[in-house]
Amino acid sequence: MPDGTVRFHDKEGQPIYHFMGCSTMSEYSVIAEISCAKISVDAPLDRACLFGCGVSTGLGAVWNTCKVEVNSTVAVFGLGAVGLAVIQGAKMAGASRIIAVDTNAGKFEAATSIGATDTVDSSKLEKPVQQHIAGVLTKWGVDYSFDCTGNTDVMRAALECSHRGWGTSCVIGVAACGQEISTRPFQLVTGRCWKGTAFGGFKSRKDVPVLVQKNLDGELPIDHFVTHEFIGVNSTNDAIEALHGGGCLRAVVKY
Repeated sequence: MPDGTVRFHDKEGQPIYHFMGCSTMSEYSVIAEISCAKISVDAPLDRACLFGCGVSTGLGAVWNTCKVEVNSTVAVFGLGAVGLAVIQGAKMAGASRIIAVDTNAGKFEAATSIGATDTVDSSKLEKPVQQHIAGVLTKWGVDYSFDCTGNTDVMRAALECSHRGWGTSCVIGVAACGQEISTRPFQLVTGRCWKGTAFGGFKSRKDVPVLVQKNLDGELPIDHFVTHEFIGVNSTNDAIEALHGGGCLRAVVKY
């Protein structure tokens, strides 16, 4: 909790700390007021929960952090739920070309169904993916690129495929502890911008209720993100295993 206390203890009386300030892997939880957003009572919780992190982050990276304009070109690295949310957000923002990049070609159908115009399996290329995007698919690169992988090599590739002079690359994926990113200074002094985002620039208490309402109004579909559903808090580990399987976007546990 923000004041340093905990509300959970195990049967020996030892403290169980609140994960991310919420501890949502439980049937009941006590959270700080600042962590609570009031949403419409009409919103189904098994869908509203998607706005708690990844989907909101992907959408916000496009709309808030980078402010993608109509007719922009975009490259998205990593086609999990966050990457697909970036594609959806870019499509809604009016991007004219959206290049979806992954090493799992099985994800391309979902990407194209929500707005990707091009797909690239970077593991099949004979040259670095940034050279393929900035040189083959485009002449000089894309206006905006987004890393949704947490892989520092991919973060660099995303930057280096953005357009010389004005390209912006946004780091969304969370790298492993202690990892560092690098590139040649030339990539930045020639006009590229490298930035990061936290929760897509949304202010959760103010903005999450708006996102939920947009979904209820039919303006922001999100059902396609839920690929697996489980019943009971004891199924939490099954949901996590599904996520590691590679074919899961979001697993929802109902209890």
